[in-house]
Order: sequence, then C-alpha cells, then structure tokens
Amino acid sequence: MANQTKEKVDFKEAVIAYFKSVKLEWGKITWPGKQQVVVETIYVVIITAIFTIGVLAVDTIFNALFKGLGLIH
Repeated sequence: MANQTKEKVDFKEAVIAYFKSVKLEWGKITWPGKQQVVVETIYVVIITAIFTIGVLAVDTIFNALFKGLGLIH
C-alpha cells in the first residue's frame, strides 16, 4: 500500500517537473514577426498553386495521349 502512495507522489512530481520545463522552454521561443508570417504564407500558396497547375498539365497531357492511343474512352 505504501508503494502505491510513493508511485502517486513520484508521478505527481514528474508531471509538475515536466510542466515547469515546458514553461521554461516556452520562454526561449522566438516567434516570427507578422510580416514574415504573411510573406511565407504567400510563398506557400504560390508554390502550392504552381505544383497543382503542373500536376493538372501532366494529367491533361497523359489523358489526351491515352485517348489518342485508344487506351481510354
């Protein structure tokens, strides 16, 4: 019975220590500025659009090629 109480105390101390370390690490984070977030978001949207258009182009080319060869209807 005493062993279970010790395990509960150890677990509680471990959880407290974990959250203290999380709080300590949280203070070390350097967050990007608003302008950097906006610019990088725009980059992601543009690159995603370019890849999407590229995949659409390749799909259209293969679709036309396969239709021309009579492989699909």
